[in-house]
Amino acid sequence: MSGRPVVCGFDLGGTKLLGLVVDRDGEKPLAVEQVPTPTTVDDLVNAVVDMNRRLLAAVGDDAELVAVGMGAPGLVDRAGVLRYGPHLPGIVDVPLSEALSERLGVPAAIDNDANCAAWAEHERGASRGMNHSVMVTLGTGIGGGITVNGELLRGAHGFSGEIGHMVVDPNGPPCPCGRRGCWERFGSGSGLGRLAREAADAGSATRMIELAGGDPAQVTGEHVTQAAGEGDAEAQAVLDRFAWWVALGLANLVNMLDSEIVVLGGGLVAAGDLLLDPVRAAFNGLIMGSDHRDPVPIVVAELGTQAGAWGAALLADARVVT
Repeated sequence: MSGRPVVCGFDLGGTKLLGLVVDRDGEKPLAVEQVPTPTTVDDLVNAVVDMNRRLLAAVGDDAELVAVGMGAPGLVDRAGVLRYGPHLPGIVDVPLSEALSERLGVPAAIDNDANCAAWAEHERGASRGMNHSVMVTLGTGIGGGITVNGELLRGAHGFSGEIGHMVVDPNGPPCPCGRRGCWERFGSGSGLGRLAREAADAGSATRMIELAGGDPAQVTGEHVTQAAGEGDAEAQAVLDRFAWWVALGLANLVNMLDSEIVVLGGGLVAAGDLLLDPVRAAFNGLIMGSDHRDPVPIVVAELGTQAGAWGAALLADARVVT
């Protein structure tokens, strides 16, 4: 190897594709870029190849690519095939690992995006040094990654961690996965928006409706957090109800896994203590035997929106090294 070894990681989301390049032992990315999410397989592969070229150029001529990783939302099997993603209808049953490796000439590793984020936090972030952790990403939906004995829990086929699709109310609202009452229908950004519109219909969302331009049907989770940040009591009440649903899922997970830490990521954690305080309070009331077990801290992820791409790079590099 003649140059400095680097790894590129990509995070494929419902609206954007984020890429970065890191040194093998680096503590921060060397270059970062993002573009809108491509909607077809060919466009996706081409976008990754083009972004990879630009990222390497930004680092310098001495960089030598040794591996590429990608995190994708949905069911990714152990062979790196994206089998199913409810938010990526045009990109399913695709052997992404094989396609990227052929185009880029280096090993490519594909994993679930939340698995990648969990691994990044385990190696470089909030759960560093913890052997048993749960990473929960609260965005439009809910993603999850789990570590057990210091390793990612992937399951028999690689599909472990789809925590947003555990059913918490069989009579609940429909989910894009085809079922009803999944946790992400209640504990995600879309769930928060639904609770806010219910409050608007009940006449208890005055400020939230104002922020939505006067139309109760247009109230979103962002309007809830903004109004709550202004001190609006009606918005905080909605946020408290939402926090209970978040805490219910977290308690179920910790009851099952006996995790030593819960790491929360995703856009909703920007609400800070307005959300975290009621989540922590409800969690302590929902977890089994709370007075007879060690406290389980619920903390904010440290790596932000780069966690998925960073974790993908780390997982890809680990496969090359081993």
